[in-house]
Amino acid sequence: MSQHRSLRAASTLGAKKNVMKRFERVEVLKRRGQWKEGDRVTGLRKTKAIV
Repeated sequence: MSQHRSLRAASTLGAKKNVMKRFERVEVLKRRGQWKEGDRVTGLRKTKAIV
């Protein structure tokens, strides 16, 4: 019996990651120059997920 597609391991699905952790968003904003040390980490700007 074959395994249903939804039960396969995440690495085999090849789906694009569409949610970033807060520290990942801060890194992206730092690279763009839109965030500097001392800024608040709550209420960050929206960022596109890195592929």
